[in-house]
Amino acid sequence: MPDADLIIQNLLEANPLREPTLRSIIQSLELPQGSHGLDAGCGVGLQALLLAEVIGPTGHVTGLDILPELLGYGEELVSKVGLSERIAFQLGDVSCLPFEDNSFDWAWSADCIGYPAGDLAPQLQELLGVVKPGGSVILLGWSSQQLLPGYPLLEARLNATCSGYIPFFKEQSPEVNFMRALRVFQDAGLEHLRAQTFVGDVRAPLQSGERAALTSLFQMLWGAPQPEASAEDIAEYKRLCLRGAPEFILDLPDYYAFFTYTMFSGKVPKA
Repeated sequence: MPDADLIIQNLLEANPLREPTLRSIIQSLELPQGSHGLDAGCGVGLQALLLAEVIGPTGHVTGLDILPELLGYGEELVSKVGLSERIAFQLGDVSCLPFEDNSFDWAWSADCIGYPAGDLAPQLQELLGVVKPGGSVILLGWSSQQLLPGYPLLEARLNATCSGYIPFFKEQSPEVNFMRALRVFQDAGLEHLRAQTFVGDVRAPLQSGERAALTSLFQMLWGAPQPEASAEDIAEYKRLCLRGAPEFILDLPDYYAFFTYTMFSGKVPKA
C-alpha cells in the first residue's frame, strides 16, 4: 500500500514550487462562476482550493481520492480556511467513479488520470459519464524539467537512468503515454479540444519553500538509480543535488530552473 504520510509530505513540499503555475493554468480555464466540479485524484485538496477560488462563493468542488488519509488531511485544510461548505471530499477510485451521471459541470485531474502512462480511455469514459453535456474535462500532467543549469548532459543521463518515472514507462506502448492523450480525447468524441503547455520557473535567491520543493524533487526524480546508471553520474547527483553537499546546486547565486505542465481538455458533446 502507498505510504500516505510520505505522499502528504511530498505534496506539501512540492506546493510552493507548483502552486503559482497551477493557479495560472486554472485561471486560464475560465470555469463558470457558480459551477460544480470534480477534482479527480485530489490528494490533500491543494488544487481544490484553487479551483474553488476561481468559481466563486456559489460554486462547489468535490475532491475524490483513493486514500482516506489524504482526504482527512484535506478536510482539515479546507476547514482551517473556512471553505468546508464549498469543498467536499469523497473516497473513491477514478476507475469507477461513485457519482450519478451528469453530476458535474466540469472535471479536472492533475498528475493522476492517464499520467504518466497507462490506459487512459476507460478512465476518460468514467469522467465523461459524470460531466454534463457541454461541460469540460481537463487533464494535466508534469511534462518536463530543466533543473541542473550548466549540466545538461548529466541531467539527460539522470533522466534516462535514474528517473522515478522509469517504472511507469517500461514495457508500455508509446500510444498510452500521457502526451498522446489528444488522440484518446478525439476517439472519445470530445469537442473543442485544447492542448497547451505551461512553463513555471524559479531563480535565485530561492525562497525556503522553493528550496525544499526542489530538493524533494531531486530525490523523487533521481534518488532511485537503475542498474544502467553509472557510478560517476550517481556521484555527480550526490555532489549537486543533496542538501548539505559542498557544491549543492541550489546555492548557486545565478541558479535558474524551469518545468512544464501540459494540459489536454475538451467539451462533452451536447445532446
